[in-house]
Amino acid sequence: MLIWPLVSLLFAMLLTVWYLSFTATRLDRLHHRVETTWANLDAALQQRAGIALEIARSGVLDPASSVILSTAAHSALVALPESRSDAEEDLSEIITSMVNIEVLGSDLRLKAFELTENLNEVRDRVRIAISFHVDAVNSTRAQRARGLIKFFRLAGRAPDPVRFPFEEIAV
Repeated sequence: MLIWPLVSLLFAMLLTVWYLSFTATRLDRLHHRVETTWANLDAALQQRAGIALEIARSGVLDPASSVILSTAAHSALVALPESRSDAEEDLSEIITSMVNIEVLGSDLRLKAFELTENLNEVRDRVRIAISFHVDAVNSTRAQRARGLIKFFRLAGRAPDPVRFPFEEIAV
């Protein structure tokens, strides 16, 4: 007679432990997704800065625009994590403002066209990477906000995922 309450208590405890383990594993996968999307976004931003440097050094822009673009691209490439957001915002604004600059000389038009096409492709990849990263961060934050995760500290010592200000602007 006493065995059935103990069996049901044991079953309830096993079910609870399984659910907590499942939830912790899901949260771990979400944290991994944030790291992966950040790595993809970082690679796309580095590629964008590299193409911007290539455009600045190609001779298709006037000297003043080349200096401005190369300075912004170099700042974005070497920025420390604390200042990365500002550097990326500056590069985005400069790239956006230089889209309509006329290229001097007809022999440079083809080279300028190829470089701007490459830049536009990378800018599209950056937009996509930003949307994936923002989605991953929002999903992880929503999961971490649940009371069960807070109460049992299932997030462990994983840092809270962050979004950067440059993710809010049109790249």
